[in-house]
Amino acid sequence: MKFLGDIQYSAENYRDRNAFFLNETYYSYTDFARAISKIRKALNSLEISDKNIGLVANNDLETYASIIALWLEGKAYIPLNPDNPADRNENVISQAEIRTILDSSQQATFQNYSTILTTDLPVCEIDLDPKKVNDDEIAYILFTSGTTGVPKGVPISRANLSGFIKSFEELGYSITEEDRFLQMFDLTFDLSVMSYLVPLLKGACVYPVPPDKIKYSYIFELMDEHDLTFSLMVPSILHYLRPYFHEINCPKMKYSLFCGEALPEDISQEWSRCLPNAEIINVYGPTEDTIFCTHYTYRRNAPNKSHNGILSVGKSMNYNFTIVVNDENEILPAGEKGELCLGGIQLTPGYWRNEEKNKEAFFTVKYNGAPCRFYRTGDLAYKDMDGDMLYLGRKDFQVKVQGFRVELSEIEFHAKTFLTKTNVVAIAFSNAIDNSEIGLVIESDKSDTSQLLTYLRAQMPAYMVPTQIRFINNFPLNVNGKTDRNKLTEMFK
Repeated sequence: MKFLGDIQYSAENYRDRNAFFLNETYYSYTDFARAISKIRKALNSLEISDKNIGLVANNDLETYASIIALWLEGKAYIPLNPDNPADRNENVISQAEIRTILDSSQQATFQNYSTILTTDLPVCEIDLDPKKVNDDEIAYILFTSGTTGVPKGVPISRANLSGFIKSFEELGYSITEEDRFLQMFDLTFDLSVMSYLVPLLKGACVYPVPPDKIKYSYIFELMDEHDLTFSLMVPSILHYLRPYFHEINCPKMKYSLFCGEALPEDISQEWSRCLPNAEIINVYGPTEDTIFCTHYTYRRNAPNKSHNGILSVGKSMNYNFTIVVNDENEILPAGEKGELCLGGIQLTPGYWRNEEKNKEAFFTVKYNGAPCRFYRTGDLAYKDMDGDMLYLGRKDFQVKVQGFRVELSEIEFHAKTFLTKTNVVAIAFSNAIDNSEIGLVIESDKSDTSQLLTYLRAQMPAYMVPTQIRFINNFPLNVNGKTDRNKLTEMFK
């Protein structure tokens, strides 16, 4: 990965500049280089030969240093959120065949595995020279929601990640060592990779949001007190910040990017007044296509492209391809609606050891005169005559909650497992501030949900647990005899 040389350059040339602001403390690039080096030395001293290494996703210098150390050693990291249910983490560890875990905690979070406690490792000579590794080796594996209750792994190769960096840099954003980047994402979420990696390549400073803070209020605080210049956020944050827009004035912000959910045009306009000098950019891309792969810049005081009030996701970044296809995988012309599919340099090699899912999700079609592999996003869209993509919504029962992609069927799976023969339907609905929440409708006249919720919290991350539950004796049916999800959705309005 060529960009590892850029990180080495940052450490050597900006050694006294701040690399991270973590838990109210600044850490320099020299601090970061030392942390990377001691973790590398530990990996070598213990002769760790495994390629896939677990990483407990804490909010500290050693955790971020572990990522770079693993890449320099030619290894992949698999982030493990210590707040996720134990069974879910165990499933990820098993699927990825993890035997060694890096952990910055005071004692091992996962007791049954070989753990390197990274915080107390002895200081050593700085070593940031990367080992030579093939580009097809894996950089990281993220596990996303799965329809059967089993998380599915998305491996991203070193070539994929290098491709993203190359594509991103060609967007032409002006980024220097003077910049200050927001990092609001859990390390199990792919948008985190851009938020820490891009600034490190330029000698800039990363400002992560601690997990124990109220996210939107801490973001407000960082923007206000530290004059952040670059942010990537999920649009739902804006709904929480909206009551405070009149207090927000951030003239130092240069770029404000949004990804992970549909971005409404009206709130973009309001947000633009808070950031008088910033470019506001809507970017798009699932985990399978390495962080994001399209871009659309909001136009101030001019018409913007939107559909049903949702901003366009724009055009492909360089070396990426977007097409719209029908059910027969035929590429549709501009103006015709179909499923948005993605191809190009950032596309994952395929789901981790899941050939059945790979056959469903990926296909090859002739594009620009040659066979090209594409991924079905499950998003409906159409391309306009200028080549900009307009987002129309989901094709299936997959939704975005707090930016995380959630399979409603996974929630239903776990609820049905607990309730045995009782029928359930999971619903995504918009709350009073237009953020997505999960509701659950149970076909029963019982009303005690405490044990069910306890069970669901033990099976799924917190963002997947229903916030509201309704009961109904019989599910309504539509004209086709199927459960009428639209009528069930009305129960949450």
